[in-house]
Amino acid sequence: MREWYIARMHSGHSLLPHTLVFFDGVCGLCNGFVDFLVRHDRARRLRYAPLQGATAAHFERLPRHLDSVVVVQGHRVLVKSDAALTALARLGGVWRLSAAARVIPRFVRDAVYDLIARHRYGWFGQRGACRVPAPHEARWFLP
Repeated sequence: MREWYIARMHSGHSLLPHTLVFFDGVCGLCNGFVDFLVRHDRARRLRYAPLQGATAAHFERLPRHLDSVVVVQGHRVLVKSDAALTALARLGGVWRLSAAARVIPRFVRDAVYDLIARHRYGWFGQRGACRVPAPHEARWFLP
């Protein structure tokens, strides 16, 4: 399955069967967010890849900065608060209500996001290497 994603992305196609969440693989907060998503994504709608990995390197339309979670859903590439809210809403159930936060203007949401992103390593720590998924999670993670 991993090769399919990479081949499709490299060939310029952006339609993916799942929502793809790119994250800073060495950020403690980002890894905590991914842990939360993995734990609550019962329908397995999400797939994950570190921004430092091969999948991100092959995806031409991906922003190259590591200060944001990036979500690819169909033809849409979302960053910052839009990305985080979309990932949460994809969990389904009560988490769909997180989409209601979009009534807050994006510039306000992203200002808060940027503040946290600037201090994320100091507040939540930084790992020496990208997150390695547990064996039972490996099928949801791309390199």
